[in-house]
Parts: sequence; structure tokens; C-alpha cells
Amino acid sequence: MSVKAFKLVSAVEREMLMGDKNYINIECIECCGKNLYIGTNDCFIYHFLLDEKISTAGKITFAATKQLHKYLGLKKPVSELKAASALTRLLVLCDNTITLVNMMNLEPVPTGARIKGAVTFALNENPVSGDPFCVEVCIISVKRRTIQMFMVFEDRVQIVKEVFTPEQPCAVAVDGYYLCLALTTQYIILNYNTGISQDLFPYCSDEKRPIVKRIGRQEFLLAGPGGLGMFATVDGISQRAPVHWSENVIGAALCFPYVVALDDEFITVHSMLDQQQKQTLPFKEGHILQDFEGKVIVATNKGVYILVPLPLEKQIQDLLASHRVEEALVLAKGARRNIPKEKFQVMYKRILQQAGFIQFAQLQFLEAKELFR
Repeated sequence: MSVKAFKLVSAVEREMLMGDKNYINIECIECCGKNLYIGTNDCFIYHFLLDEKISTAGKITFAATKQLHKYLGLKKPVSELKAASALTRLLVLCDNTITLVNMMNLEPVPTGARIKGAVTFALNENPVSGDPFCVEVCIISVKRRTIQMFMVFEDRVQIVKEVFTPEQPCAVAVDGYYLCLALTTQYIILNYNTGISQDLFPYCSDEKRPIVKRIGRQEFLLAGPGGLGMFATVDGISQRAPVHWSENVIGAALCFPYVVALDDEFITVHSMLDQQQKQTLPFKEGHILQDFEGKVIVATNKGVYILVPLPLEKQIQDLLASHRVEEALVLAKGARRNIPKEKFQVMYKRILQQAGFIQFAQLQFLEAKELFR
């Protein structure tokens, strides 16, 4: 049964990006605060400022204002963008080279610092160095079966470690010293400090695109066999039941308490609290789905959209209105980590009372008595 958890709102229309140049495609996006960056197939980076507007009726819209665009001088697509806001740097992967550019003017750093030979890369969101003016970057190297760890400063880069893997890696996420890797035939957890690795489960990267996503401290979300979204900790165990995706998921994102997935026809929303599918939004030709500081963004080749979450209280009230008491209570308990303690306690008491009256009206007196208590 469905819940209205998100609304899809347009952020960047195709005309703003490409005008009448039909050959331009969006390859990658990055969002940092109000700054939205888009990398294209013709080697440009575009910088927009996103302004969120709320109407008196509570409707949310986004106004994107183009700041500037920059040509990187190659005939290759910009394949990945990652912001390091503490350094005011944007890490740009193009033609197997990561270049550091200024987040505001998109100019390369004067020292020309770069990382060569990168297939893809990930930032360590739980860094081990303790240096606030440095970001830790893990790259899958063009050298076969090789992972490299770098420290990236404002104007220089420094290699820290090179690790060899049992098979060719094709996707990576990092947490502290732990790497979660999609290899050719399986997912593994690898501690790059000790070199100890642990197999998670088999997966064929030739048949499907692997998904490896850090969703919290020492926890990852992976696209598993049989269309399952699997959770795994750095200890190689799963503390949550899997969610049932379609077989051809392209991307996944987390917006607690929901896991959002994209395939070639739909955006699906599953609850992490009871693993049930809560919402389906038709979305054709999507090829990017990512979350940035709680903001979930999806993109086609031509446009960028934001999935705006409806307030959790509104979702709970909607569930109660359709007499789905159990789901409402599960969602209310799950909302605890998103709402200040005093406000939560007042809200939760009111919800228990409402739920009690619903059960009472359905002659479920024992259940109602427990809720009233």
C-alpha cells in the first residue's frame, strides 16, 4: 500500500543547460549546500545556485540560477564530480585524471595537482587522518586489480597506500579504514590498513551494474542477487532485512527512513523500518540517483529533479487517516532520530492516542487499551 513520502520537483530544465544543442548530455552531478554542479559529455562543468521556495500553500519549488560554465579542454565526458567544501575544491574525473578546481570559479589549482590513472573514485566520509584541511580519496586504478588511497590538500595530493585486490574492482565506497568493493564476481569488505578482507556475497558485474553505497558509520547498501538491496556492516554482517528491488536497479540513495532506488522506468521508495515498498513514481530515462546531505537528486540525460520528502508528521497522519495503525506507529518510532526529543515525545503521545481511538472504533479493545496506556 502506498504512502506519499516524496514529491518530484524539477530543478534544472534542459533549456538552461543546453539551449537547442541536442547533443549535450548530463553525465554526473554534485550538490553541496545550494551549489549544484553538472558535468556533461562535451567536457563542460556547469555551476548553478539552487534556491528553494515555499509558497503560502506549502508547495516547494526550486529556482536554479546559472553561475558559470567551464570547458575542461578535452574531447572526453566529465565522468564524476565530488565537492570537498572544507578545501573549497571540486574533484573532477575526466579522461582517467582527477583534477582539483576551485568550487567558485572552476579554475584548476595553480600548482596543477592531479591524480592520474583513476577509473572511478570515492571520498572517505569517516576520515582517519584527523586533518580538517585534507580529504581522503580512494581510487580504482587503471592498473589491474589495484586500489590507491590519497590525501588531497588544497593544492597538492599525496599517495598513502596501494592495495591489490583478488579480482578487478569496479565500484568502491569507503568508511574509515574499510573499503566496500564490488569485484568482478563478488562484494568484499577490505581493511586497507591491515590488508584483511572478508567476502560478503556473490554478484556478477558483467550482467548488472553493481551498487556500493555508504549509508552510515560502518554500514553499506549493496545491490545483491535476485534484485535485493542488501545492507552490510564492516564486520560482514547484516543488521537489517533486505529490501526487494527490481532486477535492473541503476542507482540507490538513502533519505531516512527510506531507501530510494531508480530503474529504467520507476523511482521506488522502501522503508528501512519494515522493508515494505511505500511509493512508486514513474520516471523514464533516469540514469543518476544520488543523495547529498539528505537531498535526493535524480537526473535524465537532459534534466535534473529533486525528490522532496513530505514532513514525517504529515505521512504519519495520512497513515492514521487510512487506519494503517501499525505502519503509522512504526514510522513514528523511526522518526525519533529526526525530531528533537521534547517535540517527539509530545507528537508520539498524540499519535498513540489517535491510534488508540482508531483501534477502539474497530472494537479492538485490548489493543486500544495498550495504546491509551
